[in-house]
Amino acid sequence: MSDPQLTGEDYGSVKDERDLGVRPLTLSSDTFRALAHQLANFSADYLQALPQLPSYPQISGRESEELFGGEVPWQGTGADAFESLPKVFEASRPASPRFFGYVFGSGEPIGSLGNFAASVLHQNATAWRSGPAAITIERTVVRWLASVIGCEGFSGSLTVGGSSANLMGLCMAREAKAPANYSGVQGGVIYCSTEAHMSIPKAAALLGLGHDAVRLIAVDDAFRMRIDDLRQQIMRDLQNGKLPIAVVASAGTTATGSIDPMPEIADVCREFGLWLHVDGAYGALASLAIPDAFQGMERADSVSLDPHKWLYQPAGCGCLLYRNSSDARKAFGHSGEYACVLSEDPIEGFAFFEESIELSRPFRALALWLSLRFHGFEAFRESIREDLRLAELLASLIDAEPRLERLAPVALSAVNFRYVGCEDPHGFNRSILRRVNQRGRVYISNAEIRGNFALRACIVNHRSTEDDVRCIVSEVLATAEDLKQAIALGGKY
Repeated sequence: MSDPQLTGEDYGSVKDERDLGVRPLTLSSDTFRALAHQLANFSADYLQALPQLPSYPQISGRESEELFGGEVPWQGTGADAFESLPKVFEASRPASPRFFGYVFGSGEPIGSLGNFAASVLHQNATAWRSGPAAITIERTVVRWLASVIGCEGFSGSLTVGGSSANLMGLCMAREAKAPANYSGVQGGVIYCSTEAHMSIPKAAALLGLGHDAVRLIAVDDAFRMRIDDLRQQIMRDLQNGKLPIAVVASAGTTATGSIDPMPEIADVCREFGLWLHVDGAYGALASLAIPDAFQGMERADSVSLDPHKWLYQPAGCGCLLYRNSSDARKAFGHSGEYACVLSEDPIEGFAFFEESIELSRPFRALALWLSLRFHGFEAFRESIREDLRLAELLASLIDAEPRLERLAPVALSAVNFRYVGCEDPHGFNRSILRRVNQRGRVYISNAEIRGNFALRACIVNHRSTEDDVRCIVSEVLATAEDLKQAIALGGKY
């Protein structure tokens, strides 16, 4: 591909206005327009070229430091600063249709335009009085999200991602079941499966409960939490004088996409009076396509989900939903006099900072609002269904290939497998992973499945096609054969 160029020939020259007697940082509308047009053209060319780009950049750590390290820029360079932007794009992992490395969406372009508009508008989406449109749009988007996943009536807010949403959800749980905001943490226990996301023990540490307060419950053959083990662990903790607080049910684990039995977990939570938090950062939005797989999610006290995963939004768009906004205000409602909301009007007096850990908040909702209205939820439903179908296709291709072994069921779109025609599956598959990604035709990641090193492909990509998915298998097999030949000639992994 020829590199997209940042040129302004069609829109007038970019002027250097630093010596025109105006305040520093002032930019004329003509200069902004010229730069914006150039950037729009550059971005459109880049998006058009995505299918042909390598799935990962050929760059070393040292090379990235040489390109972007630099000294403090005390004197600006004006529009010349943009000349380095093509190098930034070249040294970045592209949102390629053949990127299957993580549970990470593919960056839907309307959302990108929305982020651009939001940055120009520059709102503090913290209270209605500071951003009437921003707050109304965010509350609207949150209401839509709650409705489409079956949690009608839930409130919530957009967050930077699933980890912060999980932290906030568990903070609400702690304050509801073992209040600590005024007198400090007095203990408490959280339960999740051995497959739960790393953000759960991290949240326990940040909340003052500690990693030791997290009970990791065993999973069954489908990597779903064992209900009998959960109940037994809760009873054991009660007998030992511990204070159970919450159970975290996974609606799509990171490694395998498994979905915990939420109706049964909800029954246990009701039995023992515990908070139910559903970590749906990966999977909750798949309920648009396969709602029956997520029965019981509507019984949660709080749910995390990530529009930047399965609504394909630009990174930095998570969400926390909760049943009762009073629980959020109990956990987060501590404001200085300078921030007090004086209006009694339920709309004009609303403040996200009373229900969130954030005070200064970007206008995250604009990108999602535009994207949802541009495409409609039905288009996203169809794209999720296609991701799920492609995952099943990949599983069938692996099952049909005797040199490959699938290591876990495919509950959503994460497919775990390994090459088996070798003496050292662990070391050999590690080498396959490294070499596949270096080749740049497809990008996959890894997981540990019951002690086995697994190659892992996760399909959360609105650009991916059948040919892209078939490339995973062909690249792994071709790389394995190259490795075998190298070893036969006396080489190493």
